[in-house]
Amino acid sequence: MPSPARVPPRLAFLPFRGSTAIAQGLLTRAMLRGPTWQRLLPDVYVHRDALRAADHRLWCDAVALLLPAGAAIAGPSAAYLWGVDLLPRNAPVSVLLSRPARLRPHPQLAVTRSALPGSDLTCFGGLPVTTPLRTAFDLARRGPRDEALVAVDAMLHRRVVGLPALQAYADTRSRWPGLPLLREVLALAEPLSESPMETRLRLLLLDAGLPPPTAQHDVLDARGRFVGRVDLAWPALRVAVEYDGDHHRERAHFRQDVARLNALRAAGWIVLRFTADDVLRHRPRTVRLVTAALRERADERNSTAVTRPR
Repeated sequence: MPSPARVPPRLAFLPFRGSTAIAQGLLTRAMLRGPTWQRLLPDVYVHRDALRAADHRLWCDAVALLLPAGAAIAGPSAAYLWGVDLLPRNAPVSVLLSRPARLRPHPQLAVTRSALPGSDLTCFGGLPVTTPLRTAFDLARRGPRDEALVAVDAMLHRRVVGLPALQAYADTRSRWPGLPLLREVLALAEPLSESPMETRLRLLLLDAGLPPPTAQHDVLDARGRFVGRVDLAWPALRVAVEYDGDHHRERAHFRQDVARLNALRAAGWIVLRFTADDVLRHRPRTVRLVTAALRERADERNSTAVTRPR
């Protein structure tokens, strides 16, 4: 029975350049062709036990080995490294290259060419990456509009960047492409938005011409006691809109939601709850339901004002 292949400790967990491992005498070309090592990119390998095909950080580590000087991991991949996961499954690694730099095309790479001054470049876990400000700036300039707003809201909510700092940064780059979209996104941005779908729901209602809602509003009862926090609210009308993700289907969470919803209703609030299907596939119906609730409450308030004795 053949003995297992010897694995140099420094190559056991992270991607590495095959040519470098050979030059250092750690492996031979014949060993690299064996089953112990998995080729990820040209001249980049990883130990088969360390391969996690869906791990975006692993692919960032691999891509970084091939980046020319002055290039960086950027866009959604940089946001991922900064703690904001906006990536679909098996997304390629986004990289930013200065225009003269060269990098061989590969399906696992999404390359953008743009100016990248040294002040926009930093290091994260040993990887070259665009700074949080540059990352948010780039994502805010990249359509579609709803995805740009989702990205900026998420970075603001995680406090990776601040809105005043991002606005000031954009002001210094007034001639860069994509600025009209960026300005619109910054005007719509909401740091209190807690999820991508909450952002999409808020944008849907704003685009329908409804009054801007208050995000993450604390509802108090008539005695000033806390009742609950709602995703989006029109406090003067006591109308709330909530996005229900999959976690709301868990038994314990469902029971808490029922008690909370009853308390909100007892406090005089209309609460409308929507799912991803409502936001993405039944948009007109969603808008109609919210519009009707706001109109109903506005009519009630106007009627009360008219009939109130003087």
